[in-house]
Amino acid sequence: MTNEEQIKETVKQKYGEIALQSKETNASSCCGSGCCSTETYTIMSEDYNRLDGYNADAELGLGCGLPTQFARIKKGDTVIDLGSGAGNDCFVARAETGETGRVIGIDFTPAMIEKARINATTRGFNNVEFHKGDIENMPLAANLADVVVSNCVLNLVPNKQAVFKEIYRVLKAGGHFSTSDIVLMSELPERLKSAVEMYAGCVAGASNKKEYLEHIEQAGFQNIALQKERSVTIPDDILGNYLTKEELERYKTDPIIWSITVYAEKPGA
Repeated sequence: MTNEEQIKETVKQKYGEIALQSKETNASSCCGSGCCSTETYTIMSEDYNRLDGYNADAELGLGCGLPTQFARIKKGDTVIDLGSGAGNDCFVARAETGETGRVIGIDFTPAMIEKARINATTRGFNNVEFHKGDIENMPLAANLADVVVSNCVLNLVPNKQAVFKEIYRVLKAGGHFSTSDIVLMSELPERLKSAVEMYAGCVAGASNKKEYLEHIEQAGFQNIALQKERSVTIPDDILGNYLTKEELERYKTDPIIWSITVYAEKPGA
């Protein structure tokens, strides 16, 4: 098994466990990673309550932004959500695209797919579907979607360039994406980077911000824009497991970990 395959298996196993945890447990840790903090506030995610289509049962507190808020979804659009989890972003997208649209969630964790399908069936959503698949090689036709969204998922994928190429493939000409992800402003200390629970918690697998944006450009996208960015505050009792006191003080002064929401378009009509 290659290193990339090992990483994927680690993430799949961890997110299978997360699917069975409460939102409160997930929200008070590093994207549900289990490196729990005594702090009670949410570390990564933002408040969905004000968005149409939000459903508390489908939110696991795993996001790091609100990409659907920025995704410019129109009535009748076909929307793909990468790493759809329990379905929260799909249901928010459905509120935007309406009954005439189509929303497709892709996730490679069976427990998440099962949970999302139950949530959709319970709500009678017949235009929201969930497929088990790897977002580096989506089980979808080319030129299918008007919009692609993703919330704190691409940072978990070892080969991010492959994902952006797949996003380009499944988008229609003139289509666009909006993704929220964790990026780094500088190199993480090795102890933090190599910690498995931090990888499953969105941090150690994150790319440098400049490199992340270069991947998008290299995939062929245009009109790339940062829609939102903010530093991520991780509590001392988590970082203290991996950083020295000096490193911790330096991190507070100059945060390394940021959440960004990025928009880009596929050239075309």
